[in-house]
Amino acid sequence: MTISERNGTVVLTVAIVGGGLTGAAVALHLRNSWKRPQDALEILVYEPRAEIGRGLAYDTTDGAHRVNVPVGKMSLDPQDEGAFERWFFAEGEDRADPGALAEDGRTYPRREAFGRYVHARLLPHLRAGRIRHVQQRVERVGFESGHYVLGTVDGGEQRADVLVVATSHPPPSPPARLSVLGGDGRFIADPTRPDALDGIGPEDRVLVVGSGLTAADVIASLDAAGHRGAITVFSRRGLRSRGHALETQAPRGDFVSRPATTAAALVRRVRTEVRAAAAEGIGWQAVFDALRAQGGQIWRALPLAERQRFVRHLRPFWDVHRFRIAPQVRAVADRLTEEGRLRFLAASLAHVDYAGPQSPISVGLRLRNGGAIDEADYDAIVVTTGPAHRSVLAGQPYLQSLNGLGLLRLDDTGLGLACSDNSRALDLWGAPVPGLYIAGPLARGTFGELMGLPQVNEHAVLVAGEIRRELEKRLSWLAVQKPALSR
Repeated sequence: MTISERNGTVVLTVAIVGGGLTGAAVALHLRNSWKRPQDALEILVYEPRAEIGRGLAYDTTDGAHRVNVPVGKMSLDPQDEGAFERWFFAEGEDRADPGALAEDGRTYPRREAFGRYVHARLLPHLRAGRIRHVQQRVERVGFESGHYVLGTVDGGEQRADVLVVATSHPPPSPPARLSVLGGDGRFIADPTRPDALDGIGPEDRVLVVGSGLTAADVIASLDAAGHRGAITVFSRRGLRSRGHALETQAPRGDFVSRPATTAAALVRRVRTEVRAAAAEGIGWQAVFDALRAQGGQIWRALPLAERQRFVRHLRPFWDVHRFRIAPQVRAVADRLTEEGRLRFLAASLAHVDYAGPQSPISVGLRLRNGGAIDEADYDAIVVTTGPAHRSVLAGQPYLQSLNGLGLLRLDDTGLGLACSDNSRALDLWGAPVPGLYIAGPLARGTFGELMGLPQVNEHAVLVAGEIRRELEKRLSWLAVQKPALSR
């Protein structure tokens, strides 16, 4: 093993690829929990954006994009749930965003505000050099003499003792029938790109493919920009993201004392609990809040075949109940529906007729109930089908290189990358890889519920703790070996 030293102190380097919420949280928790000499640990966060801590979700400047839980439920400190709320009001964010106060009396900030908060938490460490932001994209990773070697697009190289994959989800994968649209600017395959919707005219007829959270964001963004045309949203089941209960409710239900071992049994338990809650005047949201909090234990109790069954058949229902929309966003969709400008369909693509960039796009949607074809012309098509999990390796060259070395593979549920219960990557043969960790939503196949902020943050704490323990063992080993190696 090569030993890196600086001014006589052994230095261990942790490279985190991805500087969104996950990468920022891992860096922050690792640095805050490090009790050994500060200069013995070097933390590098590779993120092409100008600031770390924002990522895909919180880098938006679109005022219609709101955090989908009240301000008091957001924090980077697991022991202090109100940290973001205090920062939000202390910084005057409420005065800059009067629309954050919803009709239910709770505050739902713009997502960019939370991005500023995360970056503010990291700023003291960044200024002191305890965390370094490398504003480059990692293109490849090698493995030499016990170290990971990261290569960036500018030709730079960096050796690291520990590598953390904190990459975001891959973009959506458009349905194959839409491939005829090619490079037509009216076909928006990834609406998360900055200014992706700018080409849509105020009277354009818009077709939205997918009906979850991203679709709700698209609808709210178009409305805020003055769009007046008709919007059709479709998905196989036509399910809309649900809203929050009007009043705060405590989580309800115990799903872990006697955990279900089949997806069907879990559904029966949930339905029973929802009926019991309704009989007491309690909304279904309380039951799903309990499911979310207990999600990791519930997931691990399911055998692989049952996890796969859940993903195939139940995930759409889970997503629309678990990932609720802010009241302000829901109000837009409700208003447009009442005005007749927005409709939701349970349907699939039957055909797409495309005569060129100057002609309307003719689309036939096969309705789920009855199979009739809904024919209409559209001026723009927006894909909001959610991440194409299976394409995560193809979309990230550095992950391809790790896969080529046999150090990384897709997980068997199709939700991300394979990892162990302590979040170490699993190699092609199923063995944990030393010094290689999967952090955040790409670890969902092992940990289950890893999309909401509390779960992502808790997982970041777990990953940071595992890294710290691994590095402390290395330092202890090096302390013993160094005298012998120097002779």
